[in-house]
Amino acid sequence: MKLWSDSWTNGDRIPPRYAAGRPDGAGRATFGDNLNPHLAWSELPEGTRSMVLICHDFDAPTEAGHVNRDGVEVPADLDRADFFHWVLVDLPPRPMVIGEGEFSRGFVPRGKPGPAAPNGARHGRNGYTRWFAADAAMAGDYFGYDGPFPPWNDSLVHHYVFTLYAVALPRLPLTGVFDGPDVRRALAGHVLAEATYSGTYTLNRRLLEEG
Repeated sequence: MKLWSDSWTNGDRIPPRYAAGRPDGAGRATFGDNLNPHLAWSELPEGTRSMVLICHDFDAPTEAGHVNRDGVEVPADLDRADFFHWVLVDLPPRPMVIGEGEFSRGFVPRGKPGPAAPNGARHGRNGYTRWFAADAAMAGDYFGYDGPFPPWNDSLVHHYVFTLYAVALPRLPLTGVFDGPDVRRALAGHVLAEATYSGTYTLNRRLLEEG
């Protein structure tokens, strides 16, 4: 099974247009274009009955004490965890192309609506649902794609992995609202093949200047 993108070279830095956050010129960050990238896939294995697409960042800090604070950096050796940026299930079992900006253009306070998606697919909530849960102006259910917005003072460059799964089920056994961990549990034992495409991103001015 093949997964590819015309938006950047696999493993390279993700262009800011595909990120939820961009540098603001003053060492911090502001909201960006938040376009979903182009993605395409082919050569599905025999027996595929649906597809699942997940994007996650495995470098998200587990403690907020240093996050987005002047004069300090988030330590590179801090414990890290998964932050889900896109959870899309029940895609049709055929080669497809997702166009740039087809699922996301701009960052929507309180989140884009869901879970219904084109072609009978369903969106899960992404990690911004929990991130903004205590923010009265931003709290809501964030469905669909919302791109990178790592802490602007993180000393670690973040890695973002798009994983495509060929699934032996026509529909994942999930009801109501679900998120990335729910999907991973539902996939167990039903994955015929998977493919990945990745990129990196940072908002740390020091790291950007170092190239």
